[in-house]
Amino acid sequence: MALVNCDFFSETLGMSSSMTVILPQQTQGQIGLDGVAGDCRPPVLYLLHGFSDDHTTWLRRTSIERYVAELGLAVVMPNVHRSFYTNMVYGGRYWDFVSDELPQLVKTFFNLSERREDTFVAGLSMGGYGALKLALNCPERFAAAASLSGVTDIFNWAETTEREDFKFIFGENSKIPNSDSDLFYLAQQLVNNATPLPALYQCCGTEDFLYEDNQRFKAHLESLKVNFTYSEAPGNHNWAFWDEHIQNVLKWLPLGK
Repeated sequence: MALVNCDFFSETLGMSSSMTVILPQQTQGQIGLDGVAGDCRPPVLYLLHGFSDDHTTWLRRTSIERYVAELGLAVVMPNVHRSFYTNMVYGGRYWDFVSDELPQLVKTFFNLSERREDTFVAGLSMGGYGALKLALNCPERFAAAASLSGVTDIFNWAETTEREDFKFIFGENSKIPNSDSDLFYLAQQLVNNATPLPALYQCCGTEDFLYEDNQRFKAHLESLKVNFTYSEAPGNHNWAFWDEHIQNVLKWLPLGK
């Protein structure tokens, strides 16, 4: 595998930003690791970080580089700070950055597949929310999306946590329902319009403080008769759970289809 720490200027954010990128490499001489790379442009997984993290955290807290080596899969990990992957009311246009500018920059910098069938997104906590938000707002661009311990009920989270910084992100909580930040609304709209959804994967630890929120979103998808994969197991909101379950996500991804 090749590891690229990429610093660049974002026109959307009006400032320098960063992403960490893992690129497939065909190798045979490495001790303990054989890298795989196909003849075609490799598929790509956008892997999103949580509220207190950045673009380096997946690499530092898990063995993601080792996990994807045999898959021939590129991994793009952008930095969005504490934005909830949203155009902040008082702050940066992070939704425009991650949904529009980032894929264009990746296209410019790296020779990766642009096919929907080869494009995936996943994330944990805030990043799980971001992954589902991308998939449900842009279903034509992603073949699959996975949420690990995601903030699936953003309105409930904003109401119950009473975080002051949420006002900088979303404004008044009353503006969240029935908006492009509301995962429940987005899923309902796609089903109402008979729009094909990406494959969806949702998992959460049973001791996680977001477990009840995940249960509500699971029940909502079931009520809409959405075909999705759900997994739960004993675990909390921590890297022991995510390191284990990102491996399940990688096995689940529809690679090579």
